[in-house]
Amino acid sequence: MKNDGRDGDQRSPLQKLGAAEKLTQFSSGLSRPFIQRPVMTMLLSATVLVFGLLTYNLLSVNDLPAVDYPVISVNAAYPGADPVTMANTIATPLEKQFTQIPGVALITSTSSQGNTNITIQFDLSKGIDAAAGDVQSAIQRAGGQLPADLPSPPTFTKNNPNDQPVMYVALTSDTLTDGELYRYGTTEVSQRINILPGVSQVNIYGVKGAIRIKVDPGKLASRGMTFDELAAAIKAGTSYSGAGQFDGKTNSFTLRPQGQIADAEGYRDLIIKRGANGSPVYLRDVANVVNGVENERLSRHFFVRGYNPPASVIVFAVSRQAGANAVAVAKEVRDLLPQLQRELPGSIRLIPVHDRSATIVSSLHDVQFTLVLAFALVVFVIFIFLGRASDTLIPIVALPMSFLITFTAMWWLGFSINNLTLMALMLAIGFLVDDAIVFLENVVRRAEAGESIYKATMNSAGEISFTILSMTLSLAAVFIPLAFMPGLLGRIFREFAVTIIIAILASGLVSLTLTPLMCSRILKERGPGHRKTWTERFVERFFNPIRDSYGRTLHWFLDHGWIAAPVLIACVLGVWFFFSQLPFTLLPTGDSGTIRGFFIVPEGASPDQQRQIQNQLDPILQANPAVDKYFTV
Repeated sequence: MKNDGRDGDQRSPLQKLGAAEKLTQFSSGLSRPFIQRPVMTMLLSATVLVFGLLTYNLLSVNDLPAVDYPVISVNAAYPGADPVTMANTIATPLEKQFTQIPGVALITSTSSQGNTNITIQFDLSKGIDAAAGDVQSAIQRAGGQLPADLPSPPTFTKNNPNDQPVMYVALTSDTLTDGELYRYGTTEVSQRINILPGVSQVNIYGVKGAIRIKVDPGKLASRGMTFDELAAAIKAGTSYSGAGQFDGKTNSFTLRPQGQIADAEGYRDLIIKRGANGSPVYLRDVANVVNGVENERLSRHFFVRGYNPPASVIVFAVSRQAGANAVAVAKEVRDLLPQLQRELPGSIRLIPVHDRSATIVSSLHDVQFTLVLAFALVVFVIFIFLGRASDTLIPIVALPMSFLITFTAMWWLGFSINNLTLMALMLAIGFLVDDAIVFLENVVRRAEAGESIYKATMNSAGEISFTILSMTLSLAAVFIPLAFMPGLLGRIFREFAVTIIIAILASGLVSLTLTPLMCSRILKERGPGHRKTWTERFVERFFNPIRDSYGRTLHWFLDHGWIAAPVLIACVLGVWFFFSQLPFTLLPTGDSGTIRGFFIVPEGASPDQQRQIQNQLDPILQANPAVDKYFTV
């Protein structure tokens, strides 16, 4: 062939025909084995059905994808130290060591009376376990700079701000003191809840019982003692010590001295010093000893509509393990509460305060209803335009099969059923049936032209399979950038993007395997002039005028092509205007039925003043009929 210098395909017609035949053979080869081997195809489909149903029941349930933030919280206690001392002697040495850890993004510290809390936030690329090891090493390096009399070294916990407690449970009593109720809560309730499957920890909001020694400085000074001497005397008089044992000829007796004093009366009779004449000085001579709690400044108010406010209350916050099913964990706790109530004294009540799983279940039910409704509408539209129940069955089967493949992949990847993954499935419904409908319509078109159903299916596999493959890959490629988006937003939407990509790929796989088989076995033979169903005739009566009207409009628009330019400019301006005017937010605002607030008081406000504000809030909250429960600290 002579080259005339023009660009273009220089192959001969025979070469072009051979290339087209090879492409047809390749594309038909994608579906041909599944059409010719129906038993193999049905076994593969049954396998997908079984694994999809099993893995769907194994998927965890949550409101949003589980995003692990590399955040670590460090706590240090130094009883008696004021906030300035805590900041200078504990927070500062620790912060100097933490700043040397690679990958630290932010460090914040809060120092209060006798306590310091430091929150360390790392880059998202750093694993939480590696960060914990670095923090432990930094605490050890800072040990020499911390106060020598620090009761215990600083402790740290892995903190995930996204992992809120799944349930709050209150333990109340009208007769027990705060300390006695705390003892019941830690021994009878907290330990039982902590061993439930999926529970990671149970935080207790209450105060421990303690014996408080309130010293009179004047009386202490008149007896020539200092606070340090008094503390040493109390420590020496109440310590445990091994006293040995007596060994006889036949028996041995272990000495068990009662060195630890258990009540306030025993402390009152404790001798702390001998006077000049040898007379004993008792602790009651210089101090008032009472049975109380460790922290008298902590005031808790609890209210449940229909119950009188209890005298004592503690609240348990139940947190789930990473990846655990939040709904299942909350159900385990709810099922345990009646048994615990029977084992506790009659004066103690267990009251569920807040169950976060209820809002999760309600939200997921709404999304699932929308998913089912969208599926029903898709089936209805397909039936209206195809006109035959047997034809409609083919894309209907393709949709749940694609979902089952997606559920299996979600379980393998460690995803959960949450609002974002369900939204991905809901958006994918329109995509999932497209491939099956394209294949089905082509088979019906060839059958109406005179081919048998089996031959029309085989020929459609050669014509459409490669098109379906390219459609599936191009559509899935649209969501790939979202799956690799960096930062916090990328982590939140990664499950959404990967789920919708898997669903699209699964629909393409079903359309190239099960759909061709169903077309060859289910569709009825039809030829030119075949008798149409009532639905087909009814739809054509209304659809054909619409199609003709659209054709006339399209021809007119093509004859006046210059209109496209101003229409395109108007669309671009409209998109820019509305996009800039719409409000921005990470996620839509929802209503969980709970409100969290804070008291803001002047710096240096006494505990009594804060209690007065707390007391003023009680009648306001109780007067509102919409308030069912509240808990203030």
